[in-house]
This record gives sequence, C-alpha cells and structure tokens, in this order.
Amino acid sequence: MNTRPAIDESSGPAVLSAAFNSDNSCFSAALENGFRIFNAKTCDMKSARDLGTGIGCAEMLGTTKYIALVGGGKQPKFPQNKVSMTEDSGEEWLLVHREADRHKVIIWNDQTQTAALSLEFRTPVQRVRLSRGYIVVVLLNSVNLYKFSSPPEKIAIFETTNNPFGLCCLGEKVMLFPGRTPGQVQLVELAKRNVSIIPAHGNPLKALELSKDGEVIATASETGTLLRIWSSTNCTKLGELRRGLDPATIFSLSFSPDSTLLAVTSDKCTLHIFDVPLPKHLEQVSVDRSRNSPTPSGTDADTGPTNKWGVLSKLPLLPRTFSDTYSFANCPFEIGDEPLGWGTGSRGASKSPTWNAPIPGVPGGRPTKGLIGWLSNTSLLVIGAGHDARWEKFVVGLSQEGKRVVFREGWKKYLD
Repeated sequence: MNTRPAIDESSGPAVLSAAFNSDNSCFSAALENGFRIFNAKTCDMKSARDLGTGIGCAEMLGTTKYIALVGGGKQPKFPQNKVSMTEDSGEEWLLVHREADRHKVIIWNDQTQTAALSLEFRTPVQRVRLSRGYIVVVLLNSVNLYKFSSPPEKIAIFETTNNPFGLCCLGEKVMLFPGRTPGQVQLVELAKRNVSIIPAHGNPLKALELSKDGEVIATASETGTLLRIWSSTNCTKLGELRRGLDPATIFSLSFSPDSTLLAVTSDKCTLHIFDVPLPKHLEQVSVDRSRNSPTPSGTDADTGPTNKWGVLSKLPLLPRTFSDTYSFANCPFEIGDEPLGWGTGSRGASKSPTWNAPIPGVPGGRPTKGLIGWLSNTSLLVIGAGHDARWEKFVVGLSQEGKRVVFREGWKKYLD
C-alpha cells in the first residue's frame, strides 16, 4: 500500500462544511469567518476570503468566480452593508445570507462592489445549486427554480417533504430532490418542467446522487443498509446494493465519471466501491471498460457483481441478505478526531449535551464528513469538515491476485 505520511499536522480553524464543484477539480471550505478554495487534486489552497462573519456552506459554479455562500455558524448574519472583500478585483460571489427578518440570496459583483441581483425568502436557505442557466434555492419544504439572469426569473416552486440536508441534484437536463412524501424522489425535466415520482424508499431520504451523464440515479434512506439505483429515463429500478446489515448514516454517494462505479461513505468510517447496474443501452460501456482494465500477467480481473457469501447465495430458501450484491472493495477513511459536539457516529457525539443542537446555516446542522469526489474512473477523494478537516485520496486498482481493491494513496489536514 502506498500510504504517504501526513503533510500538515496543524489544526487550524473549524470548517463548518465542504463541497466540490461540478467537475471535482476544486473544493470549498466554509468557515466561521469566510471561506477557502482548494485545488482538489493536490489539496493546495487557491484562495482564502475573510468576510468577518460565518459561512454555513459554499458552493462553486464550475471554475468561474461565482460561489454560493450561505450564512451560518455562531454569527450567521451577513448584512449587505457590512460585506468586506479582499482587494482582488474582477471576482464575483453569490452570497446567500440571513438577516433578522428575512433570508436573502444576493449576487455580489466584487469588481463593481454592488449587489447585482437579490432574492428574498421567509425561511432559512438550506442549500443553493448553480449552473450556467439556473439558480436553485432549497428551503426546508420547497425547491425554488430560477433562470440565471438579471433579474432572476422565477420558473417554478416545487413542494417537498422536510429536507434539512438540502438534498438536490442539478444536471444539464434534469433536477432531483425529495418528493412530498418521505422516501420519494421528484425528477424534473428542466426544459419542459415535467415531473416524475420515484418511490425510492419507505423511510426519509438521506442521500441522493445523479451521474455525470444524467442517466443513473442513486438513493439511500435514513436506514442506510440498502442503496437503490434508478434509470432517469423511465424511473425504473435497475438494482439494489447492500452496504451492510447494520443501520448507518450515509454521508455521500458518488458515481465515477463513466457511471460504472458507485462510491459510498457512512458513519461506519468505511468507503465502499460498487459496480453499478446500468440501463441496457449503457451496458456496453461497462463491458468495454472491463476489457481495457490492466490485469497482471497470468491473472483474470474480477469484474463481475460481488456477493460475499459465494455459493451460499445460490441456495434456495435462504434470507435475501445472502443473495444481495455487496461492494467489491472497501477501505477505511478518517472521520477525524473531533471535540465533543463535533464528532460523528461513535466518536463521542452521543456523549455531548450539545450534539442535538444543529449548527445554523449548515446543511443537516453537522459538519460535512465523508464527502466523495471522483478525479477519474480509478481515483477519488474523500474530504471532511470540522476541527479536524481532512483530505484523502484513494485509488481503485488490482491486487497481485487480480482482485479489484481500493486503497488510500495519501492524506492531508488541509487547513493551516
């Protein structure tokens, strides 16, 4: 295993949340006093902005200078007349901030020092999604779709069940978010605004993901044992993947760029890699990829669906868990050592009297952990927020026996 030592041991300020941009080339870190942008591949910091007040989450629009900022933390207010930027010119931010009696979305033009656009809401903003054509503002019980124009043109409002994590996927042609009934997914065609309902789970959704090509959807509920794969074309279920038998909190779902692999993290501190059951018209992609995979001389790569029970899975009358599809590879990742009230899962969270008090402005009220971003079809990152904010790089490859494995190649504490 090629695991390099830690690059940076300093603790630095606490990160409230972290987010990748659309192509995973960069990631942002929202802090109590501003935000920072990092090169995802190298974990080198590209920029740091001290805004003087707390940012709950920061989401980039590709590699442009637009960033969606949601006020959060101990001092989440972000009054327009107190915004203080750096002296760098020609940069623009999309600021989502909260005032005493209203919640605004402002497009801030740092070059002209003016607010170019303004949107107001009566309830807190859970998350903002951006594309070159659309602004999506996610509230607790609705998703608001706007045309990215000056002024913003309201296109539609979609009602949802409670959505404290701000679950929403914005693709080129479709948008996904929770339905009005817990466990359901609404799929909206952006061009025609047609809505389809996917009865994904019996329990509320915890994670939702759309593949880069917009063809495949992955869902997970609060139970966290089964992951379901759906076709975005006809909303049919393509398959089920079993993460494990014990309930778990799913942190992140992410498809590889070619949609053939699905990575999953949870509070069990394990990264799982699954084969994705693809629609028939995309199956050849998976076949071609397996044929072109490098294989050690004299061995055959194990590229088929994985069942941990082997021959037992083929015996009749056994419980379904013996025939379920499991991950073909897994590897531990670091949640990080956090003080009480910041930890997750078994790391002291249940012992903290303040753990049930959410952090204002942060999706889900907890620091981001286990967020996945693929760099290529064989390498991926897992990043986390908190006082112990970490960046880890993993590689999917072949062992000497020709079995597919995933291993950690390096890691870093990414704050100064």
